[in-house]
Order: sequence, then structure tokens, then C-alpha cells
Amino acid sequence: MPHDSLQTLRARLNEAILGSEQAADLLLTALLARGHALVTGPPGIGKTSLASTLATSLGGSFKRLQFTPDLLPSDIIGYNLYRQQNGNFDFVAGPVFSNLLLADEINRASPRTQSALLESMNERQVSIDGETRQLPDPFLVVATQNDTSSTGTFPLPEPQLDRFLLSIPMTLPPEDRQLDILKLHSTEIRREEELPCILPLSELVELQKQVTSLAISENLQRYLLALCQSARSLVGQDHTVSVRGSLALQSAARAYALLDGRDSVHPDHVQAVFPHVLRHRLQTEDALDPEPILNGALSQTPVP
Repeated sequence: MPHDSLQTLRARLNEAILGSEQAADLLLTALLARGHALVTGPPGIGKTSLASTLATSLGGSFKRLQFTPDLLPSDIIGYNLYRQQNGNFDFVAGPVFSNLLLADEINRASPRTQSALLESMNERQVSIDGETRQLPDPFLVVATQNDTSSTGTFPLPEPQLDRFLLSIPMTLPPEDRQLDILKLHSTEIRREEELPCILPLSELVELQKQVTSLAISENLQRYLLALCQSARSLVGQDHTVSVRGSLALQSAARAYALLDGRDSVHPDHVQAVFPHVLRHRLQTEDALDPEPILNGALSQTPVP
């Protein structure tokens, strides 16, 4: 059953990256909601390993692309190659033509290169030389970003950030979990490519369809909108949370409820994903820390 496979996948992610249970749940939430995830945090805490473990546990194709300042848009989406011997152009597909694309250290590429992902993330297609090509379905971008150093990086533009369903922070695990990690890595560990597939694409698509039909009451939708309005009021800008942000919050709450084994959305599901849906969307002129704003919105908004 798809739900059994989902819980098995959840357990594998928790075993692979100890101390990152919340990050694993949020990554699965993005997957179920057909959204994209931005995983942030310092280097060496398992951001790439978490995404790679997810990719190798799914059926379908997986590509990993290391973003660097000299990366070109064609390195992502592909290009037409002229064959002189026959006078034809052959399309060379880029790594974006996969079911899961790991964009490692996405903020190290130039804004022009980053923008090459906009159409693929939003429309699930790319346009090359006037021709539109559809991407595989399902399609998920998991991007990692080092948020401790800005040397050699380019800030992600607002339209790019808005395409990510969730922002998933990862931090250094507590000392006892670090000890567990040392013990785990003191023995031989199977390589990721040797791990069997847990969730085939057909089951994943079925779960994604269930998310879109999961029940959510009108009262809860009003609560969802009230949370977004509270965030706007605290920031002092009406445009800081768009309609796309409200829709993303509803979609993420539904996916989180399904992951929780429920057949309808409850207030705690909305509250669990709210900070991660809005954290990267709160672009303020004075670069305020979003955490107090998000906590304030949660505390001052009446729960139905």
C-alpha cells in the first residue's frame, strides 16, 4: 500500500540522517504536495545526504547538479547541438529532465543561471530555441543553500524564492545525536545506490492525488488566511505574502496531514508548516529576522 511505503520511506530518512526528523518530514511534505524544497543550513550537517537518500529511495530518475559561478543556463535545461555530418540539430537534455533534481548550493550560481529554473519549477517545462519541452512527471527540485557564509554567493531573487513551497532549516544536532552519528559511521554503511527503491513513482502519484482531495474545512481556510494576514500586518507590507503563498500553505498543510495519517486537515498541521511556507517569502526592506514575525502571527491569530 502507498501509505505503508510512505512510512517506510519516512523511517529510512530518519535513520540515514540522525537528528533531522523534522527536516525529513518537511521534505516528504514538499514531495507529496508536488512542491519544491529549499534546504538551508551550515555545511556538513546532511543537507545533500538527506536529498540524495530521498532520491535513491524513489523510483524514477535522479540528477545532481553542483551550482558554481561559471554554470550556464544551458548546463541546466539543455541545448540543441548542430550535427555537421547530417545538417540536423540534436537536443541534448540537461539534468532538469529528471524526476528529482538536486541543485546543490544553488546560491553560488549567477542570477541569470538561477532564473533558468523558473519556468521548469513553475510550469514543469522548458523552452529552448522557441520549442517547449515537457519535464518528467512527477518533478521535484530540492535545492541546498549554505546560509552561514555569503562569500562567492548570489542572493536568490524573490521570484525564485516564491517557487519553493517550503524552506527547510537544518542545524547541528544535539551532542547525544552526534554521538549516535559517530557510532553509526564507525561500522560499514551501505552506499546509497545499493539501497532498494521504497516508493515507486506510480504509488507516489497516487499519494499526490490523495493530497489534492484531502478535506479542509472553510473555518480552517479562514484560519489559514488570517495567519497570512497577521504576517502581513506585522511586516507592514500587504504584498509580503502573495496569493501563491496562501495556496502554498494550504497545499503543504494537506500534505502534512496525509503524512500524519489523517483524512482531513487540523489546525496543528497548518501551524506545523506555516513557518516553513512563509520564512523565505518574508522579504522586508530592513532584513528583519522572520522568526519573531512568524511566531507572533501564530500566537496572535485565534485558532478555530
